[in-house]
Amino acid sequence: MQGPIDSRRLQQFCVLARTGSFTQTARELHLTQSGISHSMKALEHEAGCRLLDRLGKKVVLTQAGEQLLHHSKKIMQEMNAARETLGHLGKWGKGRLRIGASTTACQHIIPPVLREFKESFPEHSISIEPGDTPDLLDALLHQRIDLALSLASNEPQLDFHQLFTDELHFVVASLHPWAKAGQVARAEIPRQNYILYKKRSVTFRLIEEYFRREKMVLNTVIELGSMEATKELVKLGIGVSILAPWVAQKEIAEGSLVALPLGRRKLQRRWGILHWRGKRLNLAEETFIGLCESASVPLSHSAEVKP
Repeated sequence: MQGPIDSRRLQQFCVLARTGSFTQTARELHLTQSGISHSMKALEHEAGCRLLDRLGKKVVLTQAGEQLLHHSKKIMQEMNAARETLGHLGKWGKGRLRIGASTTACQHIIPPVLREFKESFPEHSISIEPGDTPDLLDALLHQRIDLALSLASNEPQLDFHQLFTDELHFVVASLHPWAKAGQVARAEIPRQNYILYKKRSVTFRLIEEYFRREKMVLNTVIELGSMEATKELVKLGIGVSILAPWVAQKEIAEGSLVALPLGRRKLQRRWGILHWRGKRLNLAEETFIGLCESASVPLSHSAEVKP
């Protein structure tokens, strides 16, 4: 069985097939004529058959040579295309950035970050994969995305760059008794109907663990995968939700929703950027993280809700 064919010899072979002359081929490629001749003999050895015939001073292809030329042209085209693509990636502002983010982050954090990012990297290709933290971890570990904006994870293969910490609160409609009283009666907490984010999420698990330590079990009547739908149902008085105030910042500001502390003990979450441990971040990735840091500053402040 013959070994792999040298791509440099294929390039020389393509030029020789076009010129039909060892002398002209050597001149174009800035090599010696004997060097081209030696290279073609080696190529024939690698291919395991005769590729060239000499007719006087002219070189012509054998039938096997014609077949090799057909494939060689495709190979050289692919190699040139690869060089061109890699060349573009090496230039300022060109490349790709694949982001994964929670649906909440996609709505509240990503838009202003991308607007700023595109000013610095206008020719960058950007893709965004929405998902909950478990989905984003899977996408990162299988290299479908480069960075994930999500809640903290202890996955050993990933590094976590913290952006901000938020605090979960009870969120109720403005006409709810808790909103009118401006406080939550501890005895009433288990009696409420709750509208919570889906059970497989990290947030649901944190809420469950928090109230287990408080010796309480919440009555979850509705489980949703949409924060927007959750807020609308709470507005209608269908139930109480547990959210970070920045997710409902507009509704709280306009007075349609009211946020109240869970209790004396806080339930906080850490948000940040996840990426492969030890990965050397490129300029675009570092810029994206820096912009996320700037966008996260007001979110940290929004965790402080006055009772």
